[in-house]
Amino acid sequence: MTPEEFNEAFALSQFLPGPNVVNFSVVFGSRFGGVAGAAVALAGLMGPPLIIVTILAMLYARFGDLEMLGRILIGITAAAVGLLIAVVAKMAAPLFRTRWDWAPLIAIAAFIGVAIMQWPLPLVFVVLAPISVACAWVTR
Repeated sequence: MTPEEFNEAFALSQFLPGPNVVNFSVVFGSRFGGVAGAAVALAGLMGPPLIIVTILAMLYARFGDLEMLGRILIGITAAAVGLLIAVVAKMAAPLFRTRWDWAPLIAIAAFIGVAIMQWPLPLVFVVLAPISVACAWVTR
């Protein structure tokens, strides 16, 4: 595949609805093998994770009631939450450093509403989305 063909396939995969990686694998496979190539590329991308998750689901169905497994999953959950908080903090840091306008205030209000006040996410979204759009419209 030439660089131009790669860029074409990549642009097409971003334009199509769905995950870009899946779209790119189908486009890439179809370029080299038609419909069969697209099917093989999609199976090669999605097959191994599907098999792994299916095996893990069967193991959980068999051993899910073990107390030790419950403790392990609680620890994994805590680690995942910590990673999520770290990623959000890293992504939000430039926003808070470069300017302090309405956007960080909307984010803080959403956090307080959902995490601290434990209001339902759809309610917080319905209230804050129009406020955010209005603030963006006024500042432009």
